Amino acid sequence: MVENRKSTAWRKNRKLGDVQGGRMRPKLEDNIFHRCHNLKAPTIGQETPVIIEENPSRDFFFPLKAEEALEILKTLPQEHIEGITHLWFRKIKKTDYLFEKVNFAEYICGRGVRVIILYPWPKTLALSFANKKPSAKLLKEYSTWTTDLRLENQEWKLYWTADSLKRFYAESLLLHEIGHHLENKFRPLSKTSTKQAEEFANQYAIQWSQFSKQIFVL
Repeated sequence: MVENRKSTAWRKNRKLGDVQGGRMRPKLEDNIFHRCHNLKAPTIGQETPVIIEENPSRDFFFPLKAEEALEILKTLPQEHIEGITHLWFRKIKKTDYLFEKVNFAEYICGRGVRVIILYPWPKTLALSFANKKPSAKLLKEYSTWTTDLRLENQEWKLYWTADSLKRFYAESLLLHEIGHHLENKFRPLSKTSTKQAEEFANQYAIQWSQFSKQIFVL
């Protein structure tokens, strides 16, 4: 069953289902959801979540591997992850990234599919903010993983390490989308505001990140 399109935080994806929240890049344009394709629901007896791993372009990589994501899922209560049908490590075009047409991660549900999508990161390890310095609020949000902000050639960049990116994907992105999945399962969307949904997912990630920390001991 596909939820009411008005109940989602983002634009309705007419092909697949509804987008529930997601961890964003600054100034993200929501028209990216037209790029999402149909996925088939798992067949009876098929092991889930189904892993879809796409090769990122030469300029990008996935800080978190599929097998590492599965290990994190195993640390969570079964009822939290039950129903997740796919983990999709999805490639992006460099132009889409440069024009801010991709999220960090997404959760989409509908038509028998509940998929968590993780997108790759540039091999430069830097998150660019162009010529506008990121806000103190945003920097505080990222400070758990990095505080290495630089101004290079009139462009603000926040640099990460490979280890901090892996932790960010595990402790924040993946768990945040699982939080959206859990809320979608047990709380009617029509009774949940966008702000409440995001806060629930954020708090879920904070609460359960301790288990991903145990897996990735730096």
